[in-house]
Amino acid sequence: MAVIALDLGGTKLAGAIFQPDGNTINKVTLPLEKRGGNEVSQLIGKMIKDQITYANLKGMNIESIGCCIPGIVYSGTDRVWAPNISGWDNFPLLDRIREDIHDERIGVILDNDRACCIMGEVWQGSARGCKHAIFLAVGTGIGAGIMIDGRILRGSSDIAGAIGWLALDQPFKEKYAAYGSFEYNASGDGLSRIACEYLENDKSYAGILRKMKLEEITAHFIFDAFHQKDPIAVLVLKQAIVYWGMTLANLVSLFNPEKIIFGGGVFGPAVVFFEEILSEAKKWAQPISIQQVKLVSSALGGDAGLIGAAFMALTHKSRSDH
Repeated sequence: MAVIALDLGGTKLAGAIFQPDGNTINKVTLPLEKRGGNEVSQLIGKMIKDQITYANLKGMNIESIGCCIPGIVYSGTDRVWAPNISGWDNFPLLDRIREDIHDERIGVILDNDRACCIMGEVWQGSARGCKHAIFLAVGTGIGAGIMIDGRILRGSSDIAGAIGWLALDQPFKEKYAAYGSFEYNASGDGLSRIACEYLENDKSYAGILRKMKLEEITAHFIFDAFHQKDPIAVLVLKQAIVYWGMTLANLVSLFNPEKIIFGGGVFGPAVVFFEEILSEAKKWAQPISIQQVKLVSSALGGDAGLIGAAFMALTHKSRSDH
């Protein structure tokens, strides 16, 4: 028995064959290269066919496919919404995969990246043994996979965990409408946005970031500049620490988790701020639960979603089962 796991991101598609013991075979990563709509589903179909061919050559029987989606998978229809993929507002991905594989014996399970990441960490990562844990993904955007009593929290329309929209600033500003105040200020793209705002508003500043074109400033360069004591980089990350700490406090107070796992491209380099984030959280959080929670980094890095998709496929569990 073996399964195929796929992890679709905003810029790439990763896929691999997994055995029940978690062993990974033939991992492949393909760039999306600005594909949208049907082109992305065709890329998914091609990767699935290629992995099935590889499995057949190795004498492995593919029993099911798990696919991690960067957005929303709607219960009942398995249609998907993915904001970073054009044309995927209510896209019939399950139907397209079924059309590609032509084999009803192979199960297909779609799930969102938040759920896949926390299940990946439960199976092979930092949340092993936990029944109450949260995966906080801080990358290009921000989301949270929330597990309570061993089950994924879904919400009435499968949107639970969209915590980029946490209201952490007031008064409301129109610029928050598309992202939410938390994601606007403290995601990877948010760090770049805030740095550019400082640069535009402070013409006297002549530090490291001033030498770059605004469109070239990424979170990576902001962290580098911070370690060289660039004043704007310091301002940006000190503000982000406050947002991350307030969010940690809110999650702890609401859900009383055993662990909060920080993942995504920003954590990463931002793990050096764990003590400062926790210190900020203690100002705001329920005082007993904040002392009990463990703050850890992802053990799986960029593979958390892929491993979670494999787990979903191996256990044959639908979203309602988690």
